[in-house]
Amino acid sequence: MTVPLLQVEHVMVQIGGLVAVSDLSFMVNEGEVVSLIGPNGAGKTTAFNAITGYMRPRRGAVRFAGRDIIGLSPERIAALGLVRSFQRTSIFGACTVFDNALTALHLRGRSGLLGAFLALPGTRREEALLRGEAMAMLDFVGLAARAGLRADSLAYGEQRRLGIALAAAATPRLLLLDEPAAGLNPSETAECMALIRQLRDRGTTVLLVEHDMAMVMRISDRVVVLNQGRIIADGPPETIRQDPEVIRAYLGGAPLGGHHAAA
Repeated sequence: MTVPLLQVEHVMVQIGGLVAVSDLSFMVNEGEVVSLIGPNGAGKTTAFNAITGYMRPRRGAVRFAGRDIIGLSPERIAALGLVRSFQRTSIFGACTVFDNALTALHLRGRSGLLGAFLALPGTRREEALLRGEAMAMLDFVGLAARAGLRADSLAYGEQRRLGIALAAAATPRLLLLDEPAAGLNPSETAECMALIRQLRDRGTTVLLVEHDMAMVMRISDRVVVLNQGRIIADGPPETIRQDPEVIRAYLGGAPLGGHHAAA
């Protein structure tokens, strides 16, 4: 059997003595787009924090590509190929769009600060390659024409796309996106969905937390539903949309997927 790329087993997380996640178990297979959804306070961001090393579970296991990653730092987990974005746009506003892309790629560079300071031949070659990659990345997210602008001058939707590009710069095997469509209008949401599909097509598996149920139902291969710290459903969108327990948890009766719902 193929080992899932991510396995979360019976994870429990406490915050200040309160149980934020009580019994979290789900998996993400290579090549999937999986959405983790749930009402406000369900524990979704806490789950992301536990998976990526920002919080340590009190019990349970988190395995990435078969390796136990509980106790590793977020930086070490990212180096293994599991990278996350955050709810707030993580860009350097005072820098140009191009410099944002270049900085993200420098985190992968091998020459280091000493090589850059001494302008060694290998460093110069790497720099030229990274500059080319930076422009290719901006072209991929539709921002090549904005390369010379300050990042904080971009429209909000463009800033969100740049933030996703920076997270994807490390070429992760698994990319965790925390509310990538938050605050976007319908056309920007469509662009965000297209970008996530392109990332998947390039070989990046995606796990996302998202508010927009219409987007979730259209983009996901599977949907995992978290409520009051535990999983109440896991399956394809068409099944989740009609699941009675999911409908009760969200809306008290109306099927999901046609309108925005709080998550």
